[in-house]
Amino acid sequence: MTGDKLAEALLEIRSDTPIILCSGYNEKISKENAQELGIRKYLEKPVVMEKLARSVREVLDAGLRERS
Repeated sequence: MTGDKLAEALLEIRSDTPIILCSGYNEKISKENAQELGIRKYLEKPVVMEKLARSVREVLDAGLRERS
């Protein structure tokens, strides 16, 4: 199962699940496609750990703002 299909399946079960998709070069998914699917953040590999950490923080903080 590809990452985008897994994300779709997870979001069907629980639509508020924050998903960050990390992918290598892939013609089938782009940042725009990922956002349309409900994926909160799309990162291309190789991922720098600092960028991943920042992305996790952004996604978690956005979830907190949505709940407030």
